[in-house]
Amino acid sequence: MERKDPSKIGENLNNNSAVTGDRMMGRDRLSVSVIGLGNMGSALAEAFVKSGHKTTVWNRSAAKASPLVAKGAVHVNTIDDAISASSLIITCLTTYDATIQVMEPAGVRLTGRTLVSLNSGTPAGARKMAAWATGYGARFLDGAVKNVPSAVGKPDTLLYYSGDKAAFDEHETTLKVLGGDTDYLGGEPDLAKLYEFAVGGTLLPALLGFFQGAALVTARGLQASSLVPYSIKWLEMIGSVLPIFAKEIDAGDYSKPASSVGIFHETIAYDLEIGEEANMDVTWHAPMHDLLRRAVATGHRDHSISSLVELLRKSEHVE
Repeated sequence: MERKDPSKIGENLNNNSAVTGDRMMGRDRLSVSVIGLGNMGSALAEAFVKSGHKTTVWNRSAAKASPLVAKGAVHVNTIDDAISASSLIITCLTTYDATIQVMEPAGVRLTGRTLVSLNSGTPAGARKMAAWATGYGARFLDGAVKNVPSAVGKPDTLLYYSGDKAAFDEHETTLKVLGGDTDYLGGEPDLAKLYEFAVGGTLLPALLGFFQGAALVTARGLQASSLVPYSIKWLEMIGSVLPIFAKEIDAGDYSKPASSVGIFHETIAYDLEIGEEANMDVTWHAPMHDLLRRAVATGHRDHSISSLVELLRKSEHVE
């Protein structure tokens, strides 16, 4: 990627008053710029505004900034102005490529600033974004918000970050405005996205399980809401056994199961039967049933259900 003239980078930095005048008089609140005002981006910006930070916002569609301006944010028309306004830049666009595309015209303005990306994407995308940002002299952090937009700013909302440790240490207090449960995972810039995918893999299967349960009880004329307290208790039980499964996986020892593959394998027939009885589509179970059958076929029947991780890992074949 072609880089701008270093002399111009220095000139832009020297002309930028935001870095030297970054803190609000009397309140010691860092100025923050938020780029991208979808549901999550707007929630991030609002959290900063409510906490007393001078918050500059930018979005492709300027109309999305109006509610934030009414609450005290400052809207600017250009990316150049958004970056220049603060030494801490938060981006929440759809993808890493979209973020780079939007910010590239003002990339030289990033020199000496901290760029925090909270958009969706893969670990590879995070690595690409880190290389792009540091190429312009920025300190880079990638992050993940592990909650819905309406929970941003609440004490128990979890966010985690990876990348430049010095940048995280400097801005940790400011970043905690977005959620009190704020973790740093390490210096590799893609770790936040790695963990986001590793943790997020449980979401859709868990939701599908609840939706199937809702279809089952509503078919009997019962309310889906009647299922909620029991489902929550069930999820809490699942959470309580995760440390046991993690220990088995880390040790590679599945020989003393609390729940064996064989037990789960025997329930395949029940899944199919309840589908017939309730006239439900249970085909989403098929890949899981296939995994259980393969596990039994390869000798894992009496092993812990956590041994399925061995089938999920693709073998490396040496040519």
